[in-house]
Amino acid sequence: MHNVVIPALGESITEGVISKWLVADGDSVGETTPILELETDKITTEIQAGAAGVLRRKAAEGETVKIGAIAAVIEPGAAPAPAPVPETRNPNPETPTPGPAAQKLLAEAGLDPATVKGTGKDGRITKGDVLAAASPVPVPAPASNPEPRNPKPETPTSATRRRMSPIRQRIAQRLVQAQRTAAILTTFNEVDMSAAMGMRKKWKETFEKTHGTGLGFMSIFATAVVAALRKYPLVNSQIDGTDVVTPDGVHLSIAIGTEKGLVVPVLRNAQTMGFADIEKAIKGYAGKAKDGKLTLEDMNGGTFTITNGGVYGSLMSTPILNPPQSGILGMHTIKDRPIAVDGQVVIRPMMYIALSYDHRIVDGAEAVGFLIRIKELVEAPERMLLGL
Repeated sequence: MHNVVIPALGESITEGVISKWLVADGDSVGETTPILELETDKITTEIQAGAAGVLRRKAAEGETVKIGAIAAVIEPGAAPAPAPVPETRNPNPETPTPGPAAQKLLAEAGLDPATVKGTGKDGRITKGDVLAAASPVPVPAPASNPEPRNPKPETPTSATRRRMSPIRQRIAQRLVQAQRTAAILTTFNEVDMSAAMGMRKKWKETFEKTHGTGLGFMSIFATAVVAALRKYPLVNSQIDGTDVVTPDGVHLSIAIGTEKGLVVPVLRNAQTMGFADIEKAIKGYAGKAKDGKLTLEDMNGGTFTITNGGVYGSLMSTPILNPPQSGILGMHTIKDRPIAVDGQVVIRPMMYIALSYDHRIVDGAEAVGFLIRIKELVEAPERMLLGL
């Protein structure tokens, strides 16, 4: 007999929630068969059987389990084959034959098949027919007193309650932690996206054919952020006690929204990556996030975060720091707006950008200079290619 033990997933992870059983109790499994999804405060991962045999669950779906706990056991052998279902003959040819599911409902409802009108093929009784017969639509009796014209609306007597997922709980804790421990300020600027949009339109097809991936605005902004962080390294730094720690490289956390919450996989040493490298890495992370395949290694070690609320239509926001980082850039939706250019009012595609930063180590002048540098580079993207 083999015990399926909840594995250690990282030093800071002590427990998880069995969010979904992927195999029914008593089913046969192989050694590499995924049998359950384990959701922790950082990642969701699949746990494999580890041995071939018959699965016997030892924990319920939704149960919190400690690292090292036994979630299931695998018994040697194979699951017995299901007993054949005998063919049901209809003793009365004039009475429609119900299907197996409908037959069960008929028995539960205590209904005679002869009293139920079948709407299936050849008059077969379906589940819907049984449900309709068991729960006929009631005909309201005439009211003895006329209803008042403006009745008082009913007060709701119940509400839906569900437990926060571990990831959502962790997000909540970190957001509150950031607000309590950092001196967060936000500064704004706006970017004329004309040049970036023009470059993307001109080279999009060629870029995709050459590199096998699309050209998006995230790679343009990520490259601009790397350049700005190299110029203003304190925005890329972290506080450790009374020390300021500035890493040698830029490790960009890219915020990705999922059904279970926001995750932030890291582009390590982004200063060595080109547009194609960044686009491929982000696409790969987005796919892993969607499938719940991100690992702790994917999300550890970020030094600065980029979040794009524009994909949801956000015009402006103040992003919250991702501790222990000291800066986060918020991108927003692109809108045509009138602006002044050379004394003339023109319509241009504009984006607001926001930098939230820890004022304990980053001064306002550095924060403003950081955004101006990004604005300069995105408004003239060829400068990034020329290293200007």
